[in-house]
Amino acid sequence: MAAPGVAEAVAASHPAEGAEMAEAAELSRALSRLLPGLEADSKPGRRRALEALRRALEEPGPAADPTAFQGPWARLLLPRLLRCLSDPAEGCRALAVHLLGLGLRRAARPRDALPRLLPALAARLAGPEPARRPPEACEELRLALVQLLGLAVDLCGAALAPHLDDALRALRCSLLDPFAAVRRESCSCAAALAQATPDHFHMQSESLIGPLMQTISHQHWKVRVAAIEATGAVIQFGNGKSVDDVLSHFAQRLFDDVPQVRRAVASVVGGWLLRLRDRYSFFHKLIPLLLSSLSDEVPEVRQLAVSLWEDVGLQWQKENEEDLKDKLDFAPPTPPHYPPHEHRPVLGCRELVFRNLSKILPALCHDITDWVVGTRVKSAQLLPVLLLHAEDHATQHLEIVLRTLFQACTDEEAAVVHSCTRSAELVGTFVSPEVFLKLILSTLKKAPSASGLLVLASAMRGCPREALQPHLVAIATELAQAHICQASENDLYLERLLLCVQTLVSVCREDCGVGSLQLMDMLLTIVALASATGLRDKAQETMDLLARAEGVSGCQDLYRKHMGPLLERVTASHLDWTAHSPELLQFSVIITQSGPALGEALPHVMPTLRACLQPSRDPQVRLKLFSTLSTVLLRATDTIDSQGQFPSYLETVTKDILAPNLQWHAGRTAAAIRTAAVSCLWALTSSEVLSAKQIQDVQETLMPQVLTTLEEDSQMTRLISCRIINTFLKTSGSMTDPEKLIKIYPELLKRLDDVSNDVRMAAASTLVTWLQCVKGADGKSYYQSSVQYLYRELLVHLDDPERAIQDAILEVLKEGSELFPDLLVRETEAVIHKHRSATYCEQLLQHVQAVPATQ
Repeated sequence: MAAPGVAEAVAASHPAEGAEMAEAAELSRALSRLLPGLEADSKPGRRRALEALRRALEEPGPAADPTAFQGPWARLLLPRLLRCLSDPAEGCRALAVHLLGLGLRRAARPRDALPRLLPALAARLAGPEPARRPPEACEELRLALVQLLGLAVDLCGAALAPHLDDALRALRCSLLDPFAAVRRESCSCAAALAQATPDHFHMQSESLIGPLMQTISHQHWKVRVAAIEATGAVIQFGNGKSVDDVLSHFAQRLFDDVPQVRRAVASVVGGWLLRLRDRYSFFHKLIPLLLSSLSDEVPEVRQLAVSLWEDVGLQWQKENEEDLKDKLDFAPPTPPHYPPHEHRPVLGCRELVFRNLSKILPALCHDITDWVVGTRVKSAQLLPVLLLHAEDHATQHLEIVLRTLFQACTDEEAAVVHSCTRSAELVGTFVSPEVFLKLILSTLKKAPSASGLLVLASAMRGCPREALQPHLVAIATELAQAHICQASENDLYLERLLLCVQTLVSVCREDCGVGSLQLMDMLLTIVALASATGLRDKAQETMDLLARAEGVSGCQDLYRKHMGPLLERVTASHLDWTAHSPELLQFSVIITQSGPALGEALPHVMPTLRACLQPSRDPQVRLKLFSTLSTVLLRATDTIDSQGQFPSYLETVTKDILAPNLQWHAGRTAAAIRTAAVSCLWALTSSEVLSAKQIQDVQETLMPQVLTTLEEDSQMTRLISCRIINTFLKTSGSMTDPEKLIKIYPELLKRLDDVSNDVRMAAASTLVTWLQCVKGADGKSYYQSSVQYLYRELLVHLDDPERAIQDAILEVLKEGSELFPDLLVRETEAVIHKHRSATYCEQLLQHVQAVPATQ
C-alpha cells in the first residue's frame, strides 16, 4: 500500500508527473499479466503471449505515451524480449524483433536500451568471434535484425559511440551475408553509423573496408551500388588512409555493365574530392577515377562527372586563390586552334591535372598496355582527357606520352587505337611541332612502324596549318627516304604512310607545292607496293587531291611535272633490280600510270628497258617489264608514243629487246619469257603506231623467231604467233622475199593439227593471207609445187570432225583456187571418193568451175 500512497502524494504535488506515473503503473500491471506467458514451455503459448504484447503496444493506451512507456519498457519488456531473440521458434523470434523495434520507437529514451540491445544483436548476427555463420539461421530474420540495428542508429545517433564494437562486429558479419537484402541493409546501416559517430568511428572504420570490398563485386547491382555508397561514407567519416585499399576495387567498378554502379563510383569519388579531410594527399589517385567517367557511354553518368569535376576545380581554385592570383587576373583567352566541340575546363581543373600529371601518367601509361582489354580501353580514353586539361604543359611529359602512343597504336582493339589517335591530335594541337616532330621522326628513323606513322599523322592533323607549314619539306623529305617509305610492303604500314600524306595535303593545302615531289614519291611507292586494290585507289585519289592543291588538272600533270626526278631516282639502281625491288615496281607504276607524260621521257625509259630485258637479267624482272611494256603499247598513242617519238626507238625494241628474248632456251621460265615477248610483239604490231614499212622492218628482223614460237607448249603463245604472222603478211603483201614466204606455210600447216581449235582457226586465217600474198607476187609458177602440196594437205583437213574447222579449211581452199584451179580440181577428184564429207568437195569443185583460172 505504500506505493499507491507515494503515487497519490506525487499526483497531488505534480499533476502531470502523477498522471505519467499512474499510466506507467497501469502499463506495468498490464505487462506483468502478459510477461509470464513468454516463459511458457509450449511454442503456441509463447507466441500467444507475444501477440498479446503486440496488441497491447499497438493499441492506444498507456503505451502511447513515451514517458510513461519508458520505465516498463526498460524494466520489464526489454530484457524479456531480448531473451526471446534466441527462442527456438522462428515465429517467436520474428515477433520479438518486431516488438523491439516498436519499443524503440515508443520509448522516450531509446538510447537507454543500447547497452543490452547492441550485444544481443551482435550475438544473433555475428555470434562469438571468429564466427563463420551467424547464429540466426533465418535470412528474413537476419534482415529484420539488421533493420533493427539501423533503427537504433537512426534513433540514438552519437549515443552509439560506446557500443561501436558490438555494432561493427554485427556489421562485419552481415555485410557478407548470403542474403542480398541483408547485405544492402547492412551497407545502409554502416553508412548511417559512420555519419552518426564520426568522432569515434574513424578509429575502427578500417575493420569494415574488407567486408565492403568483398561485397562491392556482388552479383546484384543494387548491392554493388549500396556497397560503393557505404564505402564512401565509411571513408569520409572514418580513416582516409583506407582510400588506398579501395581504389583498385573502385577502378574495377568503372567497367561495370550497369550504369547505376558507374554513376555511384563517380558520385562517391567526386564527394571525396570535395569533402574528404585529407583529400589533397589523394588527388593524384582520385582524379583519374572521376575523369574516367567523363567518357562514359551513358550521358547521365557523363553529366554527373562533368558537374562534380567542375565543382572540384572551382573549390580548389577558391582554396588556392592566392597562389593562382596572377593566372586568374591575367588569364589568356582560349587558344584560337582549340579543338572544336570541346569545352575548355575551368582553371582550377586544368591546374589540378597539370600539378598531378607527373604522378598520374606513369601508372596510366602502364595500364594502356595491360593484358586486359577493358583496362586498356579505359586508360586510353583517359589519356586525351588529361592532355586536354594539361594543354601546353604536356610538353614536359611528351617523351613518355609518345612512347606509350607508339606502343598502344599497335593494339588490336579499335577503341584503344581511336583514343590514342585522339591523344596524338591533342599533342599536335598544344605542343610545338618543332618539339614533337623531333621525337617522332627520330623514332621512325630508328625503327619505322605503322603505329609510329599513325601517331605522326594524328599529331599533324591536330596541328594548325601555320605552325606545320614551315616543317612540311622536312617531314616529306624524311618520310620519302627509302628506309621509311619502303620499310614494309604490309598494307597496314602503307595505309598509315598514305594517311601521313593525306594529312599533310589536307592541313597544308596550297602550301604542299614545296614538298610535292617527295609527296608524289611516297604515293608512287604506295601504289607500287600495295596489294589491296582499295589502298591503291585511295593513293590515286590522294594524287588527285595533291594535284588540286597545286592547281593542276590531274595526277598525270603531276607525273609530267616530276617525271624526270622520279625516273632518275628509280632507275639509278636498275642494274641491281630483282623481282622484289621496290624500284622495279615503282618504275612499272610510272610507265603504266603517267599517261602522255611517258612519251616525253623515252630517253630515260628506253635505256632502262633495254638494259633490264637482256637474257642475262633476272627472268622475273623481265617478265614484269614485258607485261608493263605490253600494257603501254596497247595504248601507245596515249602513252609511249604521245609525242610521236617511239618509232625512233623501234630498232632498239626489236633487235635489242624482243629478238634476244624470242630465242629458244630450255625450261619453263624461258618459255614464259618467250610468251611475254610474243605478247609484247603482238601489242606492238597491233598498236597502230607503226607504218607498213616499219612493220615490214620488224618482220625482217623477227619473222624467223616468231615461226619457231609456233611450236611452243603454250597455247596462248601459238595463238598470238599466228596472229602476228597474219599481221606481217597483210602488211608486207607481195613484197616478201619468195624464199622466206615459202618457209612460212609449212609451219602454219602444222598448226592445223593443234589441240586448240582457236589456234587452228587462227592458222587457217593466216593461210588465207599467205595465199593472198602469193596471188599478188610475181612468178606464181615458182610457188606451184608449194601450193599443190598445200592443196593436198588442206583436203585432208576438210574431213575434220569439227564443223567450224571444215568451214575454215574450205575458205582457205576457195582463196587458193584462183592460183592453180586445174591442180586443185585434180587433187580434189583424186580424194573425193575417200571423203566422209563429200559435200565440201562438191562445193569446192563448183567454186573452182565458177572462178576463171589466172595463170
